[in-house]
Amino acid sequence: MTPNSARATALVRALRAGLEGDAATLRELYTDDVKAWTPALAAASLPELLAELDRRDQAFSPVSLDVSPLDVGGDHACAEWTVTLTHTGPLELAGGETLEPTGTTVTLNGTTVAEFRGDRICSLRQYWDELAVFDQIGLLAPDGG
Repeated sequence: MTPNSARATALVRALRAGLEGDAATLRELYTDDVKAWTPALAAASLPELLAELDRRDQAFSPVSLDVSPLDVGGDHACAEWTVTLTHTGPLELAGGETLEPTGTTVTLNGTTVAEFRGDRICSLRQYWDELAVFDQIGLLAPDGG
């Protein structure tokens, strides 16, 4: 069995690699049949996950990650994280409209739960408020609608 500290390190590396689009590191850390779910995507394999990550727009940069593993035991690891990014590129909206860069810095807080098979991640679930991005760049009405 992989030690808890190694799993905590692997989860942090996976989170960083996902934000940076580092496919080589993701291939090293995830199983080929990894299952992933976030508010923004779902994937049933590593190729699907990599394809989803390739489809992300380039509306936000630079990206900063602050992550703290919370609980690592047995085959599971959980981490709490904060991502800070700046709206620096066009953001395509539903209906074909485009929001030009606002320069607004956005902060997201979330949690990731990972399941391991050996020393690789075979399942990943992330939780965050996806509307927080839209709220912080001014797309939501003041009443949240």
